[in-house]
Amino acid sequence: MQNKTKSMQSNTKTIKKTKRSQVDFVLIIIILILLSFGIVMVLSASAPSALAETGDSYTYVTKQAIFAVGGLAVMWFVSKIDYRIYKKFYWLIYWLSVGVLLLVLIPGLGIDAGGARRWINVGFSQFQPSEITKIGLIIFYAGYLTDHKDELRSFKKGFVYPLIWLMFPVLIALFIQNHLSVGIVMSAITFVMMLMAGCRLLYFVITGLVVGRRRNCSSNGIFLYGR
Repeated sequence: MQNKTKSMQSNTKTIKKTKRSQVDFVLIIIILILLSFGIVMVLSASAPSALAETGDSYTYVTKQAIFAVGGLAVMWFVSKIDYRIYKKFYWLIYWLSVGVLLLVLIPGLGIDAGGARRWINVGFSQFQPSEITKIGLIIFYAGYLTDHKDELRSFKKGFVYPLIWLMFPVLIALFIQNHLSVGIVMSAITFVMMLMAGCRLLYFVITGLVVGRRRNCSSNGIFLYGR
């Protein structure tokens, strides 16, 4: 009996070790293709301006390539972390993801350009905090939808409640950062995750029809009032 137990434990450890060592080559190839395509696009778009400003056509694409290599290194490091650790802190990650959007309001840190405050300056580089928020929302909804998987067929608990948590980052993106596109991206990410988790498609369809009809009625009212 003891030998059988030891054998089972040994097999379990072997399976876990094998799973950790498995590499999704398809995913890696897709990432490398998209990364290469993005670098080529940066070179094509920035070469003339880089030549005029710095005398070197490869100034901006070199910087982009360095960040790409750094991103791959971070990806490898993060892939070694057990994803279940993130689940323990998904509420903390959510509030940090929302809070980081407000960093653009800090004088000297947030950058005001073209009537929008979407970037922050950290000295050696500039980036959009919304990029961190997107990743944070994915982790948050992965944990939240898992913990509430038995409620996802309910309209109130499985549809309305999850969307309430989307409201905060989207409102900040729209009214503080003046960043419509990132609000759409965050909404799309959330909708797809909710559907994949088991939320009813019918709720999305009905909500879309109601919102679309109200917008149409509002547009018609404005048109008639204008006449």
